[in-house]
Amino acid sequence: MMNDFMENGIFKISECRKIAVMGGTFNPIHYGHLVAAEAVRAEFGIERVLFIPTGRPPHKALSVVAPDEQRYLMTVLATAANPYFDVSRMEIDRKGTTYTIDTLRELKKICRPDAQIYFITGADAVNEIFTWREADKLLDMANFVAVTRPGYDKKRLEKNNSMYYLEIPALAISSTDIRDRVKAGKTIKYLLPESVEEYIIKFGLYKNDVAGELVRKIKERLSSVLTNKRYIHTLSTAREAAKLANIFGEDTSKAYIAGLLHDCAKDFSHKLRIEKCKEYNIYLDEVLKKQPDLIHSFLGGAVAEFEYGINDREILDAVKYHTTGRSNMTKLEKIIYLADLIEPERREFDGMKEIKNAAYSDLDYAMLLSLEGTIRVNRERGRLIHPLSIEAYNYYKSK
Repeated sequence: MMNDFMENGIFKISECRKIAVMGGTFNPIHYGHLVAAEAVRAEFGIERVLFIPTGRPPHKALSVVAPDEQRYLMTVLATAANPYFDVSRMEIDRKGTTYTIDTLRELKKICRPDAQIYFITGADAVNEIFTWREADKLLDMANFVAVTRPGYDKKRLEKNNSMYYLEIPALAISSTDIRDRVKAGKTIKYLLPESVEEYIIKFGLYKNDVAGELVRKIKERLSSVLTNKRYIHTLSTAREAAKLANIFGEDTSKAYIAGLLHDCAKDFSHKLRIEKCKEYNIYLDEVLKKQPDLIHSFLGGAVAEFEYGINDREILDAVKYHTTGRSNMTKLEKIIYLADLIEPERREFDGMKEIKNAAYSDLDYAMLLSLEGTIRVNRERGRLIHPLSIEAYNYYKSK
């Protein structure tokens, strides 16, 4: 087995004209991953397939992820029998949050100038690619291969000429299902290599994955009630929230959930918003009545509680106040407020760079800048400003 681009029988990675990258959490790796990698190798004439276990991707903040070293070792065990498969530690050894763009840039430096790189991803992740950091550059740096199971509804996929699609029979197997089976005490035999199964049993992995299951259910519901554009913004906000939480020592799980749910009521019709406010006893003050777009955050807190089953008050308040803010906000509330503003998919606005730079070092100063800008713009447009926003601005101005 290769130790990061060392010679391994046939070619060094640096000598290959065609390589494929199989990135993933591999939590755990299973036959679906292996079959997909081999199918892509055969279909596109790939000389080496490089498996790269992820390090700290923000979108996985809520899953019960096995430690980096264990996921790496399971990947080594699973791929050892295939002479065309190699495993790299480049992402798990990289400090900070893991981004695919950084991995591709590192590979570009190692590979020969004329090398073609194919990046293998699951069909369900295709739409999420457009929320990844520097997504436009990603599609220029590699050929993306979306592997799908037979019968997959391709209408759900974003159409893109830079994307290849390949049907793989074994993709009904999923890491989530394997973790669920382990948690429930069910057999996982024949879903993954025996060596990986023995490793999971030996180290008692995946006994509890409550958070990961909650995220899966939230995403499934949001994808059906939000527009595609809103859903992409939601995923990007959740990732940005997890990133900020990691910087400031906040619970990344809570930040990710709050980021996912912050706009859960945003695409409700005005009529439905009013009906839901009556159902959940949400008081509509004069500003909310005259500017109903502000309702979604207050309503979102109630929807998150009663329709998504969230009972953590910090998360619910972060959703509730993510648009207006308020004085003396919790750290999580500030993180969600700011993540919504500076997430990478949001169109750049005046002062955005300054707010983003501040958000990574001083949440209070970033709040002051964002509230100041919001109040100024709303006044210029003749819009009402909610009293909570005025209170928040005065609070952070006085700090």
